[in-house]
Amino acid sequence: MKIGFIGLGNMGAGMAANLLKAGHEVTAYNRSQDKVAALAKQGAKPAKSVAETCGGDVVVTMLANDDAVAAVAFGDHGIIASLRPGATHVSSSTISVALSERLTAAHAEAGQQFVAAPVFGRPEAAAAAKLFVVAAGAAAALQPLSPVFDAIGQRTFVVSEEPTAANLVKLSGNFLIASVIESLGEAMALVAKAGVDKNDYLEILTSTLFGAPIYKTYGGLIAREEFEPAGFAAELGLKDIRLVLAAGETLQTPLPIASLLRDRFLTLLANGGGSLDWSAVGALPAWEAGGSSPTARD
Repeated sequence: MKIGFIGLGNMGAGMAANLLKAGHEVTAYNRSQDKVAALAKQGAKPAKSVAETCGGDVVVTMLANDDAVAAVAFGDHGIIASLRPGATHVSSSTISVALSERLTAAHAEAGQQFVAAPVFGRPEAAAAAKLFVVAAGAAAALQPLSPVFDAIGQRTFVVSEEPTAANLVKLSGNFLIASVIESLGEAMALVAKAGVDKNDYLEILTSTLFGAPIYKTYGGLIAREEFEPAGFAAELGLKDIRLVLAAGETLQTPLPIASLLRDRFLTLLANGGGSLDWSAVGALPAWEAGGSSPTARD
């Protein structure tokens, strides 16, 4: 399949590489052309503009936020202006429900197809083709995309014919991850202040009550205070919590814990931790209990 790929960051680089490994013809674009050059060495065709990625069957975007996705989608030389009728834009970015609605309408008006397919998994999962894909869109648009999703992930969940549903599921999942990070940090701060080793405590938790990968991954990062380099930056965590709250307001669904998490991320960012991994939010409780700041790194 001929695939355009836009966005070669922590997640996108691994995803695009796995599409190449699966035998797809990939044309790649990124604002930083050195990342395009690195992927070209693996067989990708380099593109110097968004429009150059739009000559095939599918264009995948994997970008940081709404502004970045809107910038490549709209405009005289954007995806919507450049993609042929009947071709598909697959958005794997974590974006707002509102932008997903806007993209769905704009692509339909242009005679194109839009599929939301955000993913769960950190950069190491992206590199290993072990992501979980949450997809939503018209059945006719989704069916041909199975080889694309199989190349980047270990399982695909189709949740609706409305693309916005996949975006909402992704946002709700990130809200739950952030909730786990905060609660783990509070529990670890409590037992550590009493002299219990955090790694030993994590072993107890993940061997008994909480064996899920999310507790092992983020509990380990918190226990080891391993917040650099960021797999997912705290500033992006704040962005996602804000998007969750916006969706809750639209749907008239109170989310009091999400409001708390917004303030926790703001605390981290206000103290210079925006570029740390978002798991650094789990270090705030220990700092508030008299320990060192998560931003105080040697």
